[in-house]
Parts: sequence; structure tokens; C-alpha cells
Amino acid sequence: MLVHKGKAEVVEELDRPLCSATARFPWPHVIRLLSYVRVPRIVQRKISRRALFARDGWRCVYCGTASGRLTLDHVIPRSRGGESVWENVVTSCAPCNLRKGNRLLHEAQMELSHPPRPPAPVLFIRLAAPKVPQRWEQYLAAFGAAAA
Repeated sequence: MLVHKGKAEVVEELDRPLCSATARFPWPHVIRLLSYVRVPRIVQRKISRRALFARDGWRCVYCGTASGRLTLDHVIPRSRGGESVWENVVTSCAPCNLRKGNRLLHEAQMELSHPPRPPAPVLFIRLAAPKVPQRWEQYLAAFGAAAA
């Protein structure tokens, strides 16, 4: 649609056309915006376990294990007024989550391997499209977003 309206240009096309009932068009694979339009950013992305676990490298932030069942833990427990925001949720293995319970970190004598923070937007791209086409990598690499 952006290409059709003249707001973007096709940089690379797929080898096959995009067909409608009455017409054939080049199938864009990579497009470039001709002018940037600032779109207000979503301040808070919804927390999902998959995004949380990916943010924390699929490891418990308390003991570092990647084995066993991973769970979501509130650093400041909800029973103590903690909110369900990126800065207060971490990945925990079931034994560490059970050990911490509804206590604060110092009460449970536990430490975080790193402070929780909102994930980079590229994380959501990687989760939505885990297999980035090879032809895209040169464009994503310039923004530090190339697939790992």
C-alpha cells in the first residue's frame, strides 16, 4: 500500500509476482520509506511469558539455570504492591520462584543477575519472525537488528 501510494519505493523484489484476480504486480521483498513519518511509540508493550523469557535469555535470573520449568516472578511481589511491568518481572526457575515466595530479594537473600528493563523493540521482531530472510540481514545489520 505504501508503494502504491508513492510513500515508499521497492528496493528488492521476490522472484515471483504478486497476483490479483485481474493484475500482476512486482512482489516487494524490501521497501524503503521515501519520507519518515513519526509515529508515537507504544510506551508499554504487553508482557508475555515468551517475550519475558526471551528478554532474559531463557535463563533464571537468580541461579542462571536454563533447565527445568521457567516461570514469571515479580521482583517486588504483587502482594507487597509490586506491579506487572517490565521493570518488576523476571524469568525464574520453579525452585527459585518457590524459594523467594512473596518476599523481597534481601529477605530471601537472593540477587538478580541483571536488573529488569523493557526489552528492545527488535526482540518482538525476532519473536514474530524467528527466521529472518537472508536478503534482509544487510538492511537490519545497520540497526543492530540482524538475526542472531
